[in-house]
Amino acid sequence: MHHLTILTGASRGMGLAMARQLCRHDARILCLSRSTVPELDTLAQQQGAELQQWPADLADAAAVAQRLQAWLAGQDPAHLASATLINNAGVIGRLGPLDPAWPDDVASTLRIDLEAPMQLSAAFLTATRSWAVPKKILNISSGLGRRAMAGSALYCAAKAGMDHFTRCVALDEARQPHGVRIVALSPGVIDTGMQTTLRAGDPDLFPERGNFLALKDNGALWSPEQAAARVLAYLARADYGSQPIADVRDV
Repeated sequence: MHHLTILTGASRGMGLAMARQLCRHDARILCLSRSTVPELDTLAQQQGAELQQWPADLADAAAVAQRLQAWLAGQDPAHLASATLINNAGVIGRLGPLDPAWPDDVASTLRIDLEAPMQLSAAFLTATRSWAVPKKILNISSGLGRRAMAGSALYCAAKAGMDHFTRCVALDEARQPHGVRIVALSPGVIDTGMQTTLRAGDPDLFPERGNFLALKDNGALWSPEQAAARVLAYLARADYGSQPIADVRDV
């Protein structure tokens, strides 16, 4: 019996840390990322885990979701102890006030941060509808989906959309006989490339840059490994899904 996990954004940051921590003897892991990580293949072999890595461009989420649905249709739920989709991949997008010169940035950010989780969730829900095993979707959200921040409308809007689509799916799944438990979880502040981008923002266009510099200077950032452990611990909670919107720092 395997615990099946589909994980996006597994090639760096917290996603890579989660992929490492998920590698265990009873795991079947599918990683969807822009690039593959040979280290993960080696680790999975050492730990006795089954791992596949697909290079995937989530800006073309429909094609990735179609492939995922077909792959899931080939899995035998009789050999699975659980099935989980973790929508972790995300980009911060262009920093600054909205500008009509940004059409590509707007489209790309919303596709990766909002459309991709929705497309992949739809594929997961459809393909596993009849599976009687415990099923979960974990959407990695952000406090910025719940608190507006100047100069970051693209990211804030996408994460707010993620939160609300999570609420809606939770209501739909509560009516299903083998419904999926779904949560949009804020993972805290993490020392990743996204934080580096925020600290490098133009202070004239991104007035909260100083706050992110202070987080780094004061040692207030979690390492990707610390954040991954907290997120996976939340995923394993017995009451997972009782609240569709959550923050890992509240537990």
